[in-house]
Amino acid sequence: MVDAFLSLHPVWQAFFATLFTWALTALGAGAVYLQQEPSRKTLDLMLGFAAGVMIAASFWSLLAPALVMAEGKALPSWLVVAFGFLCGGGFLRLIDKFLPHLHLNFPMSEAEGVKTKWPRSTLMVLAITMHNIPEGLAVGVAFGAVGAGFPEASMAGAMALAMGIGIQNFPEGLAVSVPLRRDGLSRHRSFMLGQFSGFVEVIAGVAGAALVLIAQPILPFSLAFAAGAMIFVVVEEVIPEAQRGGNTDIATFGTMVGFTVMMMLDVALG
Repeated sequence: MVDAFLSLHPVWQAFFATLFTWALTALGAGAVYLQQEPSRKTLDLMLGFAAGVMIAASFWSLLAPALVMAEGKALPSWLVVAFGFLCGGGFLRLIDKFLPHLHLNFPMSEAEGVKTKWPRSTLMVLAITMHNIPEGLAVGVAFGAVGAGFPEASMAGAMALAMGIGIQNFPEGLAVSVPLRRDGLSRHRSFMLGQFSGFVEVIAGVAGAALVLIAQPILPFSLAFAAGAMIFVVVEEVIPEAQRGGNTDIATFGTMVGFTVMMMLDVALG
């Protein structure tokens, strides 16, 4: 099965890798079918873990290889990567400014983006959907880099990134479906909305891989762009949500564990 995956076109590899990350989102969202829902402490721990994975992936899987790939070009490597990083954050800021959304566990009065009369559940799902765009993009760009033949990119590293993103998607799916259930939605509807929020990763992953293959010279910029977008999401959304419940030490510990797990995955496998 592994050999069959390795023989696929990079865009198809990105497609199946992000299907895996989406499947773990759905698995986490399926927790609403359990009789005993996770406590707020557990959710905060898991959100912290997701933040740690994203921070580690941003450096080990994206920024570090981007710096190496950008060496020897017309512009200094640090300038290309810094510019891409800031562009990624700026792109997410634009989406954050205009897309109607509501962060988990926040009151309706703190909804962001263009004002609408959409229900709370829709705004919460849109917040997680926005969150998942850079994750899918990162996985797609990683597989695109391997397909483009860059020596600094490895299949093991791309698979480690997909694995890390998938692992942290489990608590993300859980973190969105449980609040939806608490807001009065049925178990089935909470699950469907929770897993749907992760499907955008598949679209972003395929787009990222295809873009890199078409325009290989922009790969260092693309990797840094994905990293900047992820860090924006972590600082603007995930960490504040994890800390909001008052379980600050638990959430912080989860962040450190998540960072460690992703670092080990990337270094050991990549």
